[in-house]
Amino acid sequence: MYRVILMYGTEEPWWFLENWKKDIVCVEEFENFTKALKYYKSQWLSMSQVYEKYKSQDDLLSAFWETKDQVWCEECSDYQQRYHSLALLEDWHELPDEKRRWAYCKSTAEQPEKRCQKKSDASAMSKDLTA
Repeated sequence: MYRVILMYGTEEPWWFLENWKKDIVCVEEFENFTKALKYYKSQWLSMSQVYEKYKSQDDLLSAFWETKDQVWCEECSDYQQRYHSLALLEDWHELPDEKRRWAYCKSTAEQPEKRCQKKSDASAMSKDLTA
């Protein structure tokens, strides 16, 4: 089962920190990788027209943002960037290497370096995305 996931939150999709699923706003499911990729591509093209800044990776994890879209973080007493993220996953896991697409490895801007260190330290980074 393939899933194209839209997320909105302060973490980019490739971190998969604890409780990452709380940022999910939409999930589309597909039995076929080609159909999932086609849907991912349509969403990616649409989002790249809406958001001036993005970083996209060959593992089909992408973050789109607007510089002014920030939220106050009580834990670190600073503003954090919010991202509209897009991910294509296989059974809630990152895609295997043979399904990566180098054409999506592109960026229009450097991402803000501010990250909530307290949140990052408290969350165990896990590649088991089923949590």
